[in-house]
Amino acid sequence: MTDIADLTAVELLRHYRRRTLSPVEAARDALARKAKHEPAVNAFCGGDEDDALAMARASEARWAKGEPCGPVDGVPTTVKDNIAVKGWTWFKGSAVTSKAPAEEDAPAVARLREAGAVFLGKTCMPEFGWKGLGDSPLTGITRNPWKLDRTPGGSSSGAAACAALNIGCIHIGTDGAGSIRIPAAFTGVFGIKASYGRVPARPISTMGFLAHVGPLTRTVEDAALALSVIGRPDSRDMTAMTTPPPDYRIGLADGVRGLRIAWSPRLGHVRTLDAEIERLSAAAARRFEELGAVVEEVDPGIPDTLETLITLWTAGAALALQPFGPEERARMDPGLVEAARRGERLSATAYVDAFLNQRNAVAARMAEFHQRYDLLLTPTLATEAFEVGRLTPADGRFGEDWTAWTPYTYPFNISQQPAASVPCGLTAAGLPAGLQIVGPFGSDALVLRAARAYEALAGWETLSSPRA
Repeated sequence: MTDIADLTAVELLRHYRRRTLSPVEAARDALARKAKHEPAVNAFCGGDEDDALAMARASEARWAKGEPCGPVDGVPTTVKDNIAVKGWTWFKGSAVTSKAPAEEDAPAVARLREAGAVFLGKTCMPEFGWKGLGDSPLTGITRNPWKLDRTPGGSSSGAAACAALNIGCIHIGTDGAGSIRIPAAFTGVFGIKASYGRVPARPISTMGFLAHVGPLTRTVEDAALALSVIGRPDSRDMTAMTTPPPDYRIGLADGVRGLRIAWSPRLGHVRTLDAEIERLSAAAARRFEELGAVVEEVDPGIPDTLETLITLWTAGAALALQPFGPEERARMDPGLVEAARRGERLSATAYVDAFLNQRNAVAARMAEFHQRYDLLLTPTLATEAFEVGRLTPADGRFGEDWTAWTPYTYPFNISQQPAASVPCGLTAAGLPAGLQIVGPFGSDALVLRAARAYEALAGWETLSSPRA
C-alpha cells in the first residue's frame, strides 16, 4: 500500500470505506510526522494530541459501523491560529492576547467537526496576520519545507508548511491580502479563497470584507471537498451567504474547453517581476490552450489598488490593537504597531471612500472584464521564496514593503472574487512558483475546475520531508 504520508483526503476516505486503513492509523502517522518535522519547520503553535486521537477513535468507531457522520470523517486537519477551536487557546500569533481557551468553534471549524474531521493542531501565523510572511514574536520563524532558510510566506504560513509535508490533508487558513495564495505559491501547494461570504467567519476579521477563510491542500480535489464542507451557512456571520454550497467535486473534471481566458503577466501596472517567475507562469498559462481554451494576453484594466488596500488594512490593524496599551505594544511586531498607528491617523471619510467607492469601482471593472473573459490568469507572486526574517528579498529590488512582491493577490480581496494559486514549476533554486486563477464573483466551481484541469495536465512536485 502507498505510505500514509502520501495519501490525500480523498484517498484516505477510500481506504476507510474499504477497511484497509483506519482514522486512528492515519492520525498517529500524521502526529508522528508532526513530531519528526516540527523542530525544523516550526509550523504548529497549539492543539492537543489527546484530543486528536480521541476524535480519530470516534471516527474509527463510526466507520466500523459503516456510519460516517460526514464527508471528511477521519480526515486529519489543521486550523490556523486566528480561527477558534472550542477548548483550545488561540493566540492569533501574538504574545499579548488572552490565553483563555475559545468558548466556541468558528463556523468553518464547527462544520468540519460536524463532518468528522480530526484536528491535529493550530498552525503558526504572523501577529494578527498583518503581513505575508511567517514569523511572529510568539512563535518565532516558520520555515519553508522546500528550503529551510526561506520563508513559506504568510499569513497562513504554518498551514502551507503542513500542506507541503502532508501533515494532515486539509489545512484551514485565512486570506485578507493573499494570505492563502502567497504561502501556497511559495510552498508548492494548492490554495483557494472562494468568493467573499462563501465561507462564514466568526468573529469577523478586523480587516472586514477583505478577509476570506479557505483551504490549503496538496490537491484540487481535496480543496473542493473541504470547501463543500466549510462553505455551509452559519447564522453567526451576517455577511455570509445563506444558501448551501454545491458539492464542488461534481463537475470538477469537466475541463476548460471553449473558455476564453486572459493571461496578464503584469496587470497593467506591476513594475518588478522576476524573469524566472514570469517564464514559468507564462508557460503554465499557455498550457490552457492544450486543454482547449482560448488564451489571450490582455490586462484587466484595473488601477493599482495598493492605496485602497493600505487604507483598509491599517484601519483594521488599528482596530485589532485598540485594546492594547504601550507596554503590550512594546512586545508586539514593530511593523504591526506602525501599521496600527497609520490606521489611527486615518479620517473616517478616507476609510468610507476606500470601503465603498474605491472597492466598488474595482469590483465593477472586474465584473465588466469577465463579461468578455471567463477567467484571468496571473503570476501569484512576483518572486520566489526569499530568506526568512525579512519583509522583502535582500537585494532591494522590492524595497522594504512586503506588498511590493504581492501585487497580484490583494486586488482580488478588494473585488472579493474567487482566486486560487496552483503550483506551476520549480525555479533554478528548486523553489516553487505559482499561477493565480481568478474568476468572476460566485464562480468558485469554475476556478476549481480550471485548477483541476491544469493539475491533471501538468501535475506538480511534492515533498516527503524538509530540504535544508
